[in-house]
Amino acid sequence: MEWLNGSYEGFHFEMFSASHIAVLTILSLTVLCTFLYREKLRTKNTRKADLAAAFFLLGLEAAYHGWMVHIGTWKVSHSLPLELCNIASLLTFFLLITGKKAAYEILLFIGLLGASQALLTPYLYFDFPHFRFFHFFFTHMIIFWTPLYFTWVKGYRPTFFSVLKTMIFLNVLLPIALIINNLTNGNYLYLSHKPETASMLDLLGPYPWYILSLEATAFILSVMIWLLFRNRSSAILIEKEFQQYF
Repeated sequence: MEWLNGSYEGFHFEMFSASHIAVLTILSLTVLCTFLYREKLRTKNTRKADLAAAFFLLGLEAAYHGWMVHIGTWKVSHSLPLELCNIASLLTFFLLITGKKAAYEILLFIGLLGASQALLTPYLYFDFPHFRFFHFFFTHMIIFWTPLYFTWVKGYRPTFFSVLKTMIFLNVLLPIALIINNLTNGNYLYLSHKPETASMLDLLGPYPWYILSLEATAFILSVMIWLLFRNRSSAILIEKEFQQYF
């Protein structure tokens, strides 16, 4: 049962190793197939698949917390569901179960941005075939894939107000995470310091200035995602109506 123990001796993960590249390849092919076969998927009843994905994700998270308790590493300072991808995981579950657009609007941005960074620069010590490896990558792959699936197959589209809702959502989380970090000596949302492993935060300046840089970067990238996935026909109509006044 070495694949369940708390030591990563013999399981040490290296970024862009064969296992890491294999995961990125599988995700890329899954995303590509979802896009290419989107029209065919629209004709299918995917409700059971949606529920299966939702409860698979929930089961992974429950197993992860059980594993942390088992090896004695569950601590309030780092185990609460307050990291961006933990929150995205809850939104993914809620979206797959209910189909609520409010969940989609926020997940599209924090899911794509947060999960992509986690997948490309994983904060991970355990390599294949350890349980933590499977939990980390399956969870982030589902978070990344779900908003794309709802965009291409279900026909959901973001608006510019979706960007604003996401920024408000993140800024409501900010003081909550700061308070909990202060009470628990934690580092939720990386507001206390950068992760120990290499990440994109290394490009955003020293502490605490990288937090402001991250806020600006999140807004700019969210606008880019909105431009990429918005309903272009509606955008053209709004533009024509706007031009009538000039």
